[in-house]
Amino acid sequence: MTEQVGTGSAADVSAEARRMILRYAHQRTIHVGSSLSVVDILAAALDPATEGPVGTVILSKGHGVWAWYAVLAALGESRYADATELPGHPHEGYPGITVSTGSLGHGLAIGCGVAEGRALSGSDEAVVVVMGDGELDEGTVWESAAYASRRGLRRLVAVVDLNGLQQEGPTQDGPTGHLAERRWQAFGWQVFRADGHDVDALRRVLLDARNAGPAVVLAFTVKGKGVSFMEHQPAWHTGTLDDAQYAAALNEIAR
Repeated sequence: MTEQVGTGSAADVSAEARRMILRYAHQRTIHVGSSLSVVDILAAALDPATEGPVGTVILSKGHGVWAWYAVLAALGESRYADATELPGHPHEGYPGITVSTGSLGHGLAIGCGVAEGRALSGSDEAVVVVMGDGELDEGTVWESAAYASRRGLRRLVAVVDLNGLQQEGPTQDGPTGHLAERRWQAFGWQVFRADGHDVDALRRVLLDARNAGPAVVLAFTVKGKGVSFMEHQPAWHTGTLDDAQYAAALNEIAR
């Protein structure tokens, strides 16, 4: 049984979640590289100790759900201790998950609807939509970006897990984020940049961004972060760890 952190810091939660992701990948095939990329972003966004409400979190890159499960498990949710019976994308109704996602490009549109509903009801709670950088190829992302800007959705925050890789290879923006930054600015969004593996820095920038929306955080990450034979390798977009790989990966992230 994996020890659950529960009351640890966001950095402790992230470290435990990284171990959980490897455990899941030892149990079955998962989107392991993508999950190791996005896990620190989710640890920061879901951190209950964050000052003030970060608000609703929508994981638009649904294939990274293993990171979400792992963070919730590290926060004490026992439903996610074992990967064998869990769905491969977020399903509404599972603990901590309020929006089902999977097909890329739709999370931001859902976030627009939630943010506008909150604004109309007088709520000040933010909506955080976590996306992949490959997902920026989807036209619906930019339709939603235009809508959010036109409607002045101040509490809407998008976070782009910018690792420069998608399943087939490099993204069109690559690792610099310069094209993405210009596109978001052209749609009238405030742009923030952050180290996507620095949980404390991510927490701070999320708190700033939620008061400046619509805002986007370009979070620079490494696909397969923490495991040398997975880092920057599109082949580990999905995968299963055999016994030797699992032991080696655990040893690496423990250093």
